Amino acid sequence: MEEQKINCAEACVNGCVLGDKCPNKEYSEEASKFIEDTSLDKMLEIAEIARIKKLSEPPKWVIPDEI
Repeated sequence: MEEQKINCAEACVNGCVLGDKCPNKEYSEEASKFIEDTSLDKMLEIAEIARIKKLSEPPKWVIPDEI
């Protein structure tokens, strides 16, 4: 049986549509374990560190092909 190819970011917005056949199941289990083992305060601390890091990065310039 051929593995189904779908865009999970779009198709699974309201939950996984493939169920047990999901190719990203290992990541789901890993995320669930992270949520169980990490306190909300620690998650907020991680998010704040990421936000500060992103704000301190220099701007990224995008130059269009046609000017």
